[in-house]
Amino acid sequence: MSDKTKLKAAVLGASGYTGAETVRLLASHPNVDAVAATGHSLAGKQLSEIFPHLASADLPVVKAEDVDWSEIDVAFGCLPHGTSQDLIETLPDHIRVVDLSADYRLRDAELYAGTYGRPHLNPARTAQVKYGLPEWRGAELSGERLVACPGCYPTASLLALLPIIQTIDPDSVIIDAKSGVSGAGRGLKEGNLFSEAAEGVHAYGVGTHRHAPEIEQELNLQAGRTDIGVTFTPHLIPMTRGEMVTCHVRGDADQIHAALAAKYADAPFVSVLPLGAPTPDTRHVRGTNNCRIAAYPDRVKGRVVVIAVIDNLVKGSSGQAIQNLNLMMDWDETLGLSGLQALFP
Repeated sequence: MSDKTKLKAAVLGASGYTGAETVRLLASHPNVDAVAATGHSLAGKQLSEIFPHLASADLPVVKAEDVDWSEIDVAFGCLPHGTSQDLIETLPDHIRVVDLSADYRLRDAELYAGTYGRPHLNPARTAQVKYGLPEWRGAELSGERLVACPGCYPTASLLALLPIIQTIDPDSVIIDAKSGVSGAGRGLKEGNLFSEAAEGVHAYGVGTHRHAPEIEQELNLQAGRTDIGVTFTPHLIPMTRGEMVTCHVRGDADQIHAALAAKYADAPFVSVLPLGAPTPDTRHVRGTNNCRIAAYPDRVKGRVVVIAVIDNLVKGSSGQAIQNLNLMMDWDETLGLSGLQALFP
C-alpha cells in the first residue's frame, strides 16, 4: 500500500503506556501511519522527549482540539475511562475508532454507570458497539465504525473460559489474576512506586474490581444465561509487563483441553499447550500479541486449573486494538503484529 493510500491514524492519549505502545506497533504496520498524537498536560513536547525509544516514530504531542480531524481516518482511544467517551463522542463521523478504554465495553449503560461512577454519554451507542475480542467477535467487526477493545484481564480470562463455558459448571469459576505494574497506567500513584511495588505481591479490588462485570457480560452471552457470576481477584506483581490468569473450574480436564484446542486450532495468536506441558510463563509472550493457554487436572477430582498468559500492553491492549482495526478493514488480522518475537530473558 502506498503512502498516499495508507490510513492516517491519531493516537489519543499518546503520552500513556498504551498510547506509546500503539505508536510503537503502528510503526511496523504496512497499511497505517500514525500522524497525530494527542495529550493534554504534555502538549507541546515531542513524543521522543517523553519516550526516547520512539525516536524513529516521533510526533509532536498536541491537544485534541488542535488536530485536523478532516485528515484522520482512524483514532485509537488510549485515554482513561470517562475522558475517552468525552472526546470520542465529538469526533467526526468519518473516523473509525478503536477504543482501548472501558467506555464502550459494557452494553448496559446502567451497569456502566454503576461500575465506573458516571453516566454514559451515549447509552444507545454503547448498547450497539461491537466487543473487540478478535478470536470470538472478529467476524462481526467488518466495516464497523467503533469497536470496544477488551480490558487486559478480561482478554486473558475470556480467551481461557469462553471455549469451555458450556463444558464446565459455570457457577464454579474462580479467577486468580496477576499483572505487571504497567497495567495500572503511567499516572503517579503511591502504590506503583518502586519501593512500594518491588519485592512484594498484593491483591487489590478484592470483590469489587471493574473488570468482573465485563467478564461476566461475555460469559453470560456465550452461555445464553444472565446469572453467571465469577469470583475475580487481581494481584499486582513487581514486574513491568505481563499478565497471568489462573482459572479454577469444575469439569473434566480432557474435555476442557479438547474444547480449547478445537477453538484455537487456526487462531494466529493463541496457542493451546499439550496436556502435561510445562506451565505458561509471561516471559514466553512478553512484547508479543500472543496468548498461551494450558489446562491441568487438579488433585481434587472434578476440578481443573486453566492458565492463560498475555502481555498486558500488547494482546491485552494496543496489539489487540490493531488486530481489531485489521478486522474492521477486512485486512489480514496479523498485519503489523505477526513479526513480534517474545523478549527473553
